[in-house]
Amino acid sequence: MAKKVFLSFHYDGDVMRCQRVRNIGAIEEDREEVSAQKWESIKAGGDQAIKNWIAKEMAGKDAVVVLVGGETASRTWVKHEIEKAWKDKVPLVGIRVHGMLDLNGNKGSYGENPFTKVFDTDGKPLSTYITLHNPSGADSKAVYASIRDNFESWASGAMKRSW
Repeated sequence: MAKKVFLSFHYDGDVMRCQRVRNIGAIEEDREEVSAQKWESIKAGGDQAIKNWIAKEMAGKDAVVVLVGGETASRTWVKHEIEKAWKDKVPLVGIRVHGMLDLNGNKGSYGENPFTKVFDTDGKPLSTYITLHNPSGADSKAVYASIRDNFESWASGAMKRSW
C-alpha cells in the first residue's frame, strides 16, 4: 500500500533520481511535483516562505524519506526538514540514490550521511537512531530495482520517536 511520505532531497543534484523514486508507485502523492520554476517562486518569498511550504507539505505524512545523493548532507533545507521531522516526531529514514543515473546518464557521488549533521537534545547525532539504507546493485537499473522492491518496507520501518 502506498505511503504518504515527504521526500527530502537536494533538488539540483537529485531531482531526476527523486522523480524515478516517485515513479515506483509506493508513494501516495497529494500534491503536484514542484517544478524548478515553482521552487524558485517559493524561494523568492524568503526563508519563512520556504519554512511555511515545508511545514504544509510535511503535515500529515507517515514518514520523511531523505533521498541521499552526493551533496544532500550539505543542503540547508534538507537539514531543516530533518530537524523539523525530528522535532515533530515524524518517522525518518534515509535511502541512498547516488547509484541511479541523472538526466545526463551519470551516477552521482557517494555523499555524507545527513543524519550525522543533526543532533538530538543530548548532543547525539541522529545517525545514532535513523537508518540510512544503501540499495544493492552494480548498475543504475539494479539500484532502482532494489529501491523499488524495498521502498515500502524501508518507509514503514522509519524511525518512530516517542520521546
